[in-house]
Amino acid sequence: MNNDKNGIPAICGGSPVRDKKLYYSHQDINDKDIAAVVEVLKSDYLTTGPAITEMERKLCEITGAKYAVAISNDTAALHIACLAAGVGEGDEVITTPITFAASANCAFYCGGRPVFADIDPETYQIDPADVERKITDKTKAVIPVDYTGQTADLQAIRDICDKHGLVMIEDAAHSIGTKYNGVHVGTLADMTTFSFHAVKTITGGEGGAIVTNDEELYKKLILLRTHGITRDESLMEHESDGPWYYEQLLLAPNYRLTDMQAALICSQLDRLPEFVERRKAIRKKYDDAFSKMPELFVQKEDKNSDSCRHLYILRIVPEKLKIGRKEFFDALGAENIICNVHYIPTYYFPYYEKMGYKKGLCPNAEKLYDEMITIPLYAAMTDEDAENVIAAVTKIVEYYRK
Repeated sequence: MNNDKNGIPAICGGSPVRDKKLYYSHQDINDKDIAAVVEVLKSDYLTTGPAITEMERKLCEITGAKYAVAISNDTAALHIACLAAGVGEGDEVITTPITFAASANCAFYCGGRPVFADIDPETYQIDPADVERKITDKTKAVIPVDYTGQTADLQAIRDICDKHGLVMIEDAAHSIGTKYNGVHVGTLADMTTFSFHAVKTITGGEGGAIVTNDEELYKKLILLRTHGITRDESLMEHESDGPWYYEQLLLAPNYRLTDMQAALICSQLDRLPEFVERRKAIRKKYDDAFSKMPELFVQKEDKNSDSCRHLYILRIVPEKLKIGRKEFFDALGAENIICNVHYIPTYYFPYYEKMGYKKGLCPNAEKLYDEMITIPLYAAMTDEDAENVIAAVTKIVEYYRK
């Protein structure tokens, strides 16, 4: 145990590594981003206008997908992707438990049921072998999640889906800016969904999108985004009464995105290369520092994934420390390094318990949850910020190592 005052954790009476709190994530908004939103506010269109079209064009350009659908958020995107895939009463959708609940809830929204496959213990991505084990005659779709911004083993999952006739919906909420086998995420799955929530790499405050190469899916998604209503005469079942005429062809929600949000997203998309470069630089600093500490395990990178990390997961090795995850988390907080945990296994929640799910379904995921902490990682962090995080982690490891 280090008795030097500077080596004593703040939680034990030492001095914190920094005076100002550093949070696990934060948006990066510049004057150009603000000007883009102001321009829309001064325009004729606040929603369903030209900024939406421009956002969709940029997403196609970045991802290489043929079609993009701007939508209110990634939860909405997952919902209508499942509807477009034909998920209905009694169908099963396989996904990971280490994700935000929306990745699984979308199956329930459609009358189906999520089935959880375990994760790879080193990359933390959904395990393709366990996906295949969980397939039944009720399985309709698989939703791999690009957890932390690294891709899942997309080709393996693509092969499984093709073999069993399943729809593949990639939840890329974390992975805008990530490449798989040299290609930006968005073209290997039947549909790929993105999130532009406030803490994501690209933000619109809220917002989402779906990209696809399938024209029929695209047409369904456009209908499902806006009440099931169309003004496209080629889709109408009755003769038009005039230029005001439209038809509702199916029952669907209103998941439109505003032009204000789309303008911010467009401006942020122009900054994606700088965001990717900065996030990679911080991640490398962390990897270099933490890989030297046997008390910590550094998330492994799939060889096919060139990742823009949305989250950095610090994983403790409990048998090498005198404290557990909760104490480590609290000790970092006392150093003014404000962390989070991503994620509680989805089937731990009371709603899922009431639906018959029990602990023990995915042992690797459950062990990861017990040992992980999300530490700060975002593009606006300075080198000093990153060094403060490393210093705080180092101080706690050295003080509490066995």
